[in-house]
Amino acid sequence: MPQASTATRARWTNWAGNQSARPARAAEPGTAEELAKEILRAAEQGRTVKAVGSGHSFTSIASAGDGVQIRPHALTAVRAIDREAVTVESGLPLHRLNRVLAAEGLSLTNMGDIEVQTVAGATSTGTHGTGRDSGSLAAQVRALEIVLADGSVKRCSPTENPRLFQGARLGLGALGVITALTFGVEPAFLLTAHEQPMDFDEVLERLDDLTAVNEHFEFYWFPHTDRCATKRNNRSQGPAAPLPRFKEWLEDDFLSNTVWEGACRVGRRFPGSIPSIAALASRAWSERSFTDTAYRVFTSPRKVRFVEMEYAVPREAVAEVLRELKALVERSDWKVSFPVEVRFAPADDLWLSTASGRDSAYIAVHLYRGTADQGYFTGVEQLMTAHQGRPHWGKLHTRDAEYLAGVYPHFGDFTALRDEVDPRRVFANDYLRRVLGA
Repeated sequence: MPQASTATRARWTNWAGNQSARPARAAEPGTAEELAKEILRAAEQGRTVKAVGSGHSFTSIASAGDGVQIRPHALTAVRAIDREAVTVESGLPLHRLNRVLAAEGLSLTNMGDIEVQTVAGATSTGTHGTGRDSGSLAAQVRALEIVLADGSVKRCSPTENPRLFQGARLGLGALGVITALTFGVEPAFLLTAHEQPMDFDEVLERLDDLTAVNEHFEFYWFPHTDRCATKRNNRSQGPAAPLPRFKEWLEDDFLSNTVWEGACRVGRRFPGSIPSIAALASRAWSERSFTDTAYRVFTSPRKVRFVEMEYAVPREAVAEVLRELKALVERSDWKVSFPVEVRFAPADDLWLSTASGRDSAYIAVHLYRGTADQGYFTGVEQLMTAHQGRPHWGKLHTRDAEYLAGVYPHFGDFTALRDEVDPRRVFANDYLRRVLGA
């Protein structure tokens, strides 16, 4: 496939509309070798290089500034697939990967709650779901191919370039541009989903049991109420019993997106109505169960646009943090329309994983796009950092390298590796300079 480049400064905007850039040039390389030429050309011109995925990060992690933007559209091939692993190019969207695997009777072990991201964008920013035993997408990577600042193409695994592999599985785009990833896979399986409303205090009182008994547990707390919506997903021997198509459309698309969009617009224009809207929304969540293919249970459509902050806190601290957050909302003047999402992950060994070295709970807060913050994110961030919270790399936060070095035990290992493979900071941007240092 011929390499496509343009010298025009076309404006790039992310999904939420809160980040944009006008790169000096955009390129769509179709091979690692074409990408290497673009990187060397940019370096000769004194420009930086940033790869962009589907734009689902809320931070400026993918912003190319006035450098060269690498777009993913020509790197989407499936290179190899067998019963234990699949190797795909970096720009392949997760929804296409899911369907490729399903056609072969295979599946990823765990996923986040959307499937629109590219595989490299998702792994590089630490995209995760919820799981008692299974971690993020990056934790499922078995090998990768990456192009470095000197134009070299490196293949990495636990036995080949293992140090580079350790850093690049979740590398923020700071070490190079990933061109291919190998994921561990397993035979396709069914999940039975059980969704149930529950009181806030009951969830916290039963939290240890709910997270121990269920393979995948998460819940949503509706601010201004004492109500939560809980979700339990567990493997099933079947038979499959998916939601009827109309019921799925009505509840997971029309009500959760179209109607919710309207409610958010009302809340943005009339903030005083938000507590009433929250009360109605929390009561609208009813109990239901269904059994379906894993990726269809893990993921759902998210069409209402918002901005988001998410922090990982130590698992043992989550109940205390949530009680403090609820008290903070109750004594503030904030009007919060979106529920607070809480998920869980086991400890892993990735240097920059938010679950690195510790069992973790994720607390995510959202604001409808265009809504004034009024201190909500600032207050939440102060609470999370008081509990050694680690911010999701692709979601809004204000932490810098000094803070992050104190909460990541292998932060120094990653920055030392960065110094080795990108001493001239070809892959730097303002965000990476803040979170990793100059």
